[in-house]
Amino acid sequence: MMFILNKTNSIANHYLAELRDAGVQQDSMRFRRNMERLGEIFAYEISKKLTFEEFEVQTPLGLANVNMIPQMPVLATILRAGLPLHQGMLNVFDKSDSAFISAYRKTKKSGSFVIQMEYVATPDLEGKTVIISDPMLATGQSMVLCCKELLANYNIKNLHIVSVIASQEGVEHVKANLPKAHLWLGSIDEEMTTKAYIVPGLGDAGDLAFGEKV
Repeated sequence: MMFILNKTNSIANHYLAELRDAGVQQDSMRFRRNMERLGEIFAYEISKKLTFEEFEVQTPLGLANVNMIPQMPVLATILRAGLPLHQGMLNVFDKSDSAFISAYRKTKKSGSFVIQMEYVATPDLEGKTVIISDPMLATGQSMVLCCKELLANYNIKNLHIVSVIASQEGVEHVKANLPKAHLWLGSIDEEMTTKAYIVPGLGDAGDLAFGEKV
């Protein structure tokens, strides 16, 4: 299953536009907040696909029957760029546990790169629904590597992948390597540069959120 947020007109398009806008990007606090807002919207949309059960809630005047999620999903993100998006989803799934993964590109002298993964901190994912987020899905290699690491260690019930902007190539790579995963995307851009940056994209999400790395 694949859901693309900007295929339907909503306020989410305004947040996505500001994330792309080079002028608005100068305000890192607003950049983080827009990522967070989109995380909240993605979480709401994903919640519609989760399993619900009927529960009784005691009100001051009696009992009310309410359909609720019996087991909250685990929220995972790829450091550091994924933190604001993750926070947005955590605002909605506020009883969820969190998992954190460190993965980054290591560029070779030839200009090509490999994905390095150094750190994984996760609760028990056995039988759980997992939502993993990363703002940019460029080649898709980082996402596939991280997801396969989790799947190798746990029998995950359902896997949802959230990215604000994806390349068509990255989408195809994820679909080919993680065919059972559900994709939740803000927008799909057709092009990538030779250095695997999405065009028009928005730039480096981690740098825009937290400052340029050295």
